[in-house]
Amino acid sequence: MKVTDVICHVLQSKVEQPFTSARGWLYTTRASCIVEITTDEGITGWGECYGPAVVNKAIIETQYRSRVIGRDPFDVEVVWEDLYNRIKDYGLTGMTIAALSGIDIALWDIIGRAVNKPIHKLIGGAHRTEITAYATGLYFIDMDRLVEEAVEEAQKYVAQGFTAIKMKIGLGDPRLDLKRVAAVREAIGPDVKLAVDANHCFTVPQAIRLGRAMEPLDLLWFEEPISPEDHDGYVEVTRALDMAVAGGENDFTRWGFRDVIARKAMDIVQPDVCAAGGISECRKIAAMASAHGVECVPHAWGSAIGLAATVQFLAALPDTPPAFRPMPPMLEFEQTPNPLRDHLAREPIVQTRGIVRVPDGPGLGIEVDRAVLAQYKVA
Repeated sequence: MKVTDVICHVLQSKVEQPFTSARGWLYTTRASCIVEITTDEGITGWGECYGPAVVNKAIIETQYRSRVIGRDPFDVEVVWEDLYNRIKDYGLTGMTIAALSGIDIALWDIIGRAVNKPIHKLIGGAHRTEITAYATGLYFIDMDRLVEEAVEEAQKYVAQGFTAIKMKIGLGDPRLDLKRVAAVREAIGPDVKLAVDANHCFTVPQAIRLGRAMEPLDLLWFEEPISPEDHDGYVEVTRALDMAVAGGENDFTRWGFRDVIARKAMDIVQPDVCAAGGISECRKIAAMASAHGVECVPHAWGSAIGLAATVQFLAALPDTPPAFRPMPPMLEFEQTPNPLRDHLAREPIVQTRGIVRVPDGPGLGIEVDRAVLAQYKVA
């Protein structure tokens, strides 16, 4: 089998109710670069790239496409190394790796379709057929009702059956952050897991001070408390707090995670399969984390394709730690409306009462609806 073409589709949808986080910008649209790889045997694979879609498209079309055409999809890691070495002089991290991730996922999808097996069967098998999803939400929408809207939204997720929620913090006033988190904890009770995500908006002293103030609230983890490149700072924050510290959605490849994991700068690493290097590279990151006693709970954001790739990867991750009552890794299930996730697949991956079934169809386990693809395609 040989690759005949690599096609990029830039999709975009409007966000009906704009929202923001500690990053400060207003989300008014969602966009994604979808990678379609065709073969001479009529098998097509799909992948997704994290980050600005038009940038990913440009990288793939100018740097990668010609080097993938004519290759055997089963040589997926050979292709990965070739592409990585192609851009090593100027693209060790960031968008070049996100673009590479989309190609890698599409090649794995082709392999699965060729042998009629889901990707999780190709990377070790399924440790679970169902995955617990946690609801990511509680962004900042109504600035006059920040506490009230967070409580109401969290209660809605509990009513839907979610047993874990992740909320945004980083309002510029740590006292307001603390008040908001405390109100949500009181509203959902002690049995629902609660994590917070600061989107790397604090300094080390600020993160430690707020983290200590939140410790009595029994939080699942404190995500991205400080800037992602400050690994020394992460060590300080992680050592200072009596709660798990998470991060890594803005790190790339095994080399980007190597020192973070070896130094245990975080308790939980969160590689994104659409950003960190695809399924091939995230397997290596997860194995490295396991060897150092660090949990791996992938970040997820994007369309139905990125969600499917994350679910396949999660299914093959072992429990950490293995025990009589293990703690399986959870799936991030974003709660802001997302038609690229909810409609792009003919049979989309959905959560029911906070549980997601692992697809057992070939490859990613989903089929792309080309009518929906055309509806949202802008480039």
